[in-house]
Amino acid sequence: MNLLITTLSTFIEFYSYLLIIRVLLTWFGNIDWSRQPFAALSQISDPYLNLFRSIIPPFSGIDFSPMLAFLVLNLAGQFLVALSSLPFVQRF
Repeated sequence: MNLLITTLSTFIEFYSYLLIIRVLLTWFGNIDWSRQPFAALSQISDPYLNLFRSIIPPFSGIDFSPMLAFLVLNLAGQFLVALSSLPFVQRF
């Protein structure tokens, strides 16, 4: 069980880095998102970000949905860390 929690925590951390890269690259308007490696990054990150874009639409051309996406991802990571410290989880 601890291996599963560690793996999920590592995945969340890695996915957070991918989202940071995706958000930073949106500042450059000349990027062609249909070419590699940008297309792969978009295919990996956009489904998750689109969940939050449907909740928080862009305001004055600024997309605030990644902030909520990072918050939810961070809370999930903190939940896994807290879960791994519980005594019944450490026995497995």
